[in-house]
Amino acid sequence: MKETSMKLDFTEFLFAMSYALDAVEIEFLGQSTGHGEDVAWLTYQMAAVTGASVTRKREAAFAGLLHDNGMAPFFRMCKQKAMDSNVNPSSLSMAEEMEENAGGHCISGEENMHLLPFETDMTNVILYHHENADGTGPFHKKGKEIPLLSQIIHLADCLDIRFDIRSLDQAGLAVMRSYVHANKHTLFTPEVVNLFDRAVSYEVLSEAASNGIEECLRKELHGDVRDYSEREIRNIAAFFERIIDYKSSFTMVHSAGVADKAEKMARYYQWDDDKVLRFYFAGAFHDIGKMLVTNDILEKPDRLTAEEYGKMQNHAAATYELLSRIPGLEDISNWSGRHHEKLDGTGYTLGLKEKDLSKEDKIMACCDIYQALTEQRPYKEGLPHRKAIAIMKSMAADHKIDGDIVNDMDAVFSTKEEETAETNTAGGKKWKCPLCGYIYEGEEPPAKCPLCGAPGYRFEPVN
Repeated sequence: MKETSMKLDFTEFLFAMSYALDAVEIEFLGQSTGHGEDVAWLTYQMAAVTGASVTRKREAAFAGLLHDNGMAPFFRMCKQKAMDSNVNPSSLSMAEEMEENAGGHCISGEENMHLLPFETDMTNVILYHHENADGTGPFHKKGKEIPLLSQIIHLADCLDIRFDIRSLDQAGLAVMRSYVHANKHTLFTPEVVNLFDRAVSYEVLSEAASNGIEECLRKELHGDVRDYSEREIRNIAAFFERIIDYKSSFTMVHSAGVADKAEKMARYYQWDDDKVLRFYFAGAFHDIGKMLVTNDILEKPDRLTAEEYGKMQNHAAATYELLSRIPGLEDISNWSGRHHEKLDGTGYTLGLKEKDLSKEDKIMACCDIYQALTEQRPYKEGLPHRKAIAIMKSMAADHKIDGDIVNDMDAVFSTKEEETAETNTAGGKKWKCPLCGYIYEGEEPPAKCPLCGAPGYRFEPVN
């Protein structure tokens, strides 16, 4: 029996995801654009002069690309600290907070990396990538107690934070080299300093400046297209669900929930196992574009301005853009990127109509809505199944979403207890979102629509 699998260009996939990762680091830490790529490129150069195998060099670059993948707990800690102090999180010195709490994101990042399908040993590489040669790092490891690849990533990370390696002239390289040698035995071991001297020349820097670091990395890493097993694909999705947790924990829960609902619907329609896996993958990544939307918009408790609302809507287009960069994911990028389109053309960001949308597009849109309605968020309780389906049927009646799919979801997700329960018909005012058709019951409209994010002042009373 054929094992369920999915073909994936892992190299291109990581490039796309690192772009999203960088967007968060720019927002929270003020890092320059391309920090992950810079560290990956320097790491690759130094790994290459160790005589490492082709696979090890490639995976060393991957580790450099993802070295900061465990930042979600750090950002949550900063948010909580700001709340406890009654200050804006942006007023905190993120560099100082990072210095004090480096170990936490190393632990989280190490745990996450075990989910990825590496062929070479990555044990403790991310865990110890902030260790200093003299033992003053978060775990007080010294010298050879620190894996060589951790030492390389640490050096590359320090250099990219302090120098613009994309535009260094010969004088700048001399200053950078002086910095490395001045910190030999304290920050860096003699071994890794020697690797830096051998690997990073002015010629290497000039090539990166002329051709771009991303292009230089692509030339060295090549494509890495192969079939990944169902377990590997689910682990990759789990890894990036944790990355999405950078933005907020409920966004992560939402992505996991949509992936689960998408898989269940795909099995209900009796698709073949490989397509079921691809649809699950699309659900897991449907909101990856939210990593490019700043948290002051994502978590704003007040009404969004027209400009802010436009930026919020752009997350669907950003999802499409990120996933469409990866060869072979054309269907997935459509299913993920069109989850806010509506049958009558009032959705976003393309304003597609029913004739332009595939059945898969329509199912994904319904899975996103059902999950949003039934999950608990900081500003609302999750609705029971029957209430969620009633709202979705009203949206279908307004020609926003597919009524047949809503009926199918009712069959798939209902329980015997809910089938016999009485529908909540408590009286009260009703308000309708003019963009997605969501019906809200209450004396006043909500602060924002839980489905599409539209500000509450746009809601219209339902007679």
